[in-house]
Amino acid sequence: MAQAILVIGPAWVGDMVMAQSLLKQLKQDDPQADIDVIAPPWTAPVATRMAEVRHVLVLDIAHRQLALWRRLRFGRDLRGRYQRAIVLPNSFKSALPAFASGAPRRTGFLGEMRRGLLNDIRHEPPGGRLRTIDRFVMLARAAGAARPEPMPPQLRSDPARAQMALERLGYAPVDGPVLALCPGAEYGPAKRWPARHFSALARQYRERGFRIWVLGSARDSAAAAEIDVEDKEDFTGRTDLLEAIDLLAQATAVVSNDSGLMHVAAALGRPLAALYGSSDPTHTPPLHPRAVVVSKGLSCSPCFARTCPLGHLRCLEDLDAAEVAHALDRALGR
Repeated sequence: MAQAILVIGPAWVGDMVMAQSLLKQLKQDDPQADIDVIAPPWTAPVATRMAEVRHVLVLDIAHRQLALWRRLRFGRDLRGRYQRAIVLPNSFKSALPAFASGAPRRTGFLGEMRRGLLNDIRHEPPGGRLRTIDRFVMLARAAGAARPEPMPPQLRSDPARAQMALERLGYAPVDGPVLALCPGAEYGPAKRWPARHFSALARQYRERGFRIWVLGSARDSAAAAEIDVEDKEDFTGRTDLLEAIDLLAQATAVVSNDSGLMHVAAALGRPLAALYGSSDPTHTPPLHPRAVVVSKGLSCSPCFARTCPLGHLRCLEDLDAAEVAHALDRALGR
């Protein structure tokens, strides 16, 4: 009988993409395993594009809402279905469905007051901070076992859905090179490359014959509006996440801040320039050979702040369009 595994997935799009490396490892270790993923509605669409996932179970609770009894009831409804549960977020509340499911083995990092909820507890190894993707993958193996090298995420896409989205929005089919820009970053402005730099870069590629697409959520529409380039096609706030995934898969190249869509683009194998400001490119890098990380590497970074604590944002202000264009051309193999 195949082992059934329940994975409680992350609440951030980028982390959900990286979680696929854990699912790949679980499948490599046990090809017959049936893997179901619990996810909030805003990251669940990503899990539906992972070949390793049997079912996505949507737990619709607001991001900062405790809703302890709802989480317990959700897990209790799954009782008896799983031999193992793996909890990726570090919060107390995220472990409740795994505990209530009755899975005999419940794996995760100690996190926030989780003794008793988890019975296969892991600890950060001594000697440094692990990459997010390494933290996830090490949960596949027994405590103390050698940590496997993460397999890169690899999302599926649907070209027909991309075409339908273009038709719905009144844009022409893809018939030439496309540069997709992702100017948003949910975390805060210290991760957002300035609009004037996006504009200068977009004009360079527009002159080379590229169509310019701008993708993101409705919260990114203001940033998209500031990108000044002729004939840009602004999708921000006009697509759902699945459509954004399918459109990114059609792009010739992508330039993105360190964001969920950056990890999506890498997992789709798109040539990518990934821009890092306040965050650490060694902690959450895109794992694809066609992704090039671009960072100034200043002494004040990474600071992990939402807004620049020094007030100058030099880590992104000083990163000009020429430097990013050079990186993107490397990703394109030029």
